[in-house]
Amino acid sequence: MINLATDTPLQWSSLWFVLIISKMDYWFLIIAAFLSLAGMLFHGFIGGKIYISNVNDSDMEPLTKSLSIVSWHVFTIFLFTSALTLIYIAYNPKFVIAAYPVIGINLLGSLLFIFLGLGRHRALLRMPGAFLMGITALLAWLGI
Repeated sequence: MINLATDTPLQWSSLWFVLIISKMDYWFLIIAAFLSLAGMLFHGFIGGKIYISNVNDSDMEPLTKSLSIVSWHVFTIFLFTSALTLIYIAYNPKFVIAAYPVIGINLLGSLLFIFLGLGRHRALLRMPGAFLMGITALLAWLGI
């Protein structure tokens, strides 16, 4: 094989480098999807059970309880949709443009956790949301 940029033969080490680098984008996307999927399972089932119990036991208005539970599950759906989108892009790179909304939402969500946590909602900084959303955004960005 010849390196077209320099007209010199490729060394095996550089060939391995090319093969590894060409597969890294796939693995970045798959790991980001795995994080979203794991987050969806934890958020939707374990966290959902705890959250719904706390909401139902509170003295909030019934409509507020309902809207709170819906917003909880919308985020779970977002995590699932992000995971599916990133897996699809890993296997179909020509649809890479679909990664940008996933990256943007995860980045903005991570920043929201941080900024609200630095303000009056300190409990948010003890939750994994900022880290998982930030890492998912970074891995997805590296994958494209």
